[in-house]
Amino acid sequence: MNDVRIIFMGTPVFGKEILKCLVENKYNVIGVVSQPDKKVGRKQIITPCPVKEYALQQGIKVIQPYKIKDDFQDILDLNADLIITCAYGQIIPDVILKATRLGCINVHASLLPKLRGGAPIQRSIINGYDKTGITIMEMASKMDAGDIISQNEIKIDITDTYSSLHDKLIKVATSLLLKTLPSIIEENYIAIKQEEQEVTYGFNITKEEEHIDLTKDYLQVYNHIRGLSDDPCCYGIVDNKKVKLHTVKMTDKYYEKESGTIVFEDKGLGIVIDGRLLLIEKLQLEGRNICGSIDARNGAARNWEGKVMC
Repeated sequence: MNDVRIIFMGTPVFGKEILKCLVENKYNVIGVVSQPDKKVGRKQIITPCPVKEYALQQGIKVIQPYKIKDDFQDILDLNADLIITCAYGQIIPDVILKATRLGCINVHASLLPKLRGGAPIQRSIINGYDKTGITIMEMASKMDAGDIISQNEIKIDITDTYSSLHDKLIKVATSLLLKTLPSIIEENYIAIKQEEQEVTYGFNITKEEEHIDLTKDYLQVYNHIRGLSDDPCCYGIVDNKKVKLHTVKMTDKYYEKESGTIVFEDKGLGIVIDGRLLLIEKLQLEGRNICGSIDARNGAARNWEGKVMC
């Protein structure tokens, strides 16, 4: 079984953990496909993605096409039996989907057909879902529309953030993949078509969505902030500067103040949303490092009380 020649396609940390699972369980990964290196940080340093970094550490060949629909011959030349994808980041052309004996499968972080697209974890929290999960499916030409091979569901806690849910789903995904792979390799599984009438989408987060709308209701604001915590993070504007909201906490305190009004609390800073206090636990002022709200209140944010974040 472990002689099956596998190409893995992925880019971020989630994909790296799937690749690591395959390698540590002695699957024969003959090549990795990831997105091209990108400029990262204030200094714009060219940086390889997590999947590429891990693959190179393991001595696995890495292919990084800028446009896979036009540049795929190196992938075909590997003569793989199976392709496994997870958070790769480009639409895979039919010539690749049809090139292998065992096909192409995808590990997707939602309960398909819910939240097709590139940001299912963030969107599940932003939308206020109480559950999500992992789907392993056959790849199809249409985005995340392939037949479902297996699924596993987990609860979304009211305190979950993008980061915490991301890490929970990695554990679910690696476990489910290890349980599912033998049936794929032996070609004895039954796939189920997705119900098209139940399809929803979890498209990538836009830059505009990072700017939180503090005029929405309390739960919507809370879900939006935690859904982007800690990547890429919501922000508001105070004194014409961006303030990233990394961690917030719901409270049962109420104020008759305009939504967005900043108040000083014993535990630091809070924002009034729809008449109710949302406590800020960690934030990042423009040009500064992440800090606790008590430190911010006593330092750079000492003059914020009563101001309205917008």
